[in-house]
Amino acid sequence: MADQRDDSFELYDLRVEVVAPEGGPILCGAKVGDHFELRGEMLHLPPGQGISIYSLASVLPLLAAKQRPTHRNDWMTTDADIACPDPNCSTRLRISRTGLRRFSHAETTLVPLPDQ
Repeated sequence: MADQRDDSFELYDLRVEVVAPEGGPILCGAKVGDHFELRGEMLHLPPGQGISIYSLASVLPLLAAKQRPTHRNDWMTTDADIACPDPNCSTRLRISRTGLRRFSHAETTLVPLPDQ
């Protein structure tokens, strides 16, 4: 029987990296290999690197789902490349799961767990 005092859960850390076909036009200010990491709710950019708010807006709605375990047949498990919102830009943002991180419910919200 599981310890009912254990309020932990796990989320995947993510790396989101710019990829593009060789010679494809890049119009969003990115360079192939630019990236950021998502650890829990915190987004981390390497020093001196930025990201277009439009590119970020295209990928942001998917990140919370990619952080969670998904069924192996779910498209969210397999599909990893998100197109730049500019239809003339050849870049994609590739989302990769890089590790699991454990969190405590009590440390992430003031809403209590229901009694079991």
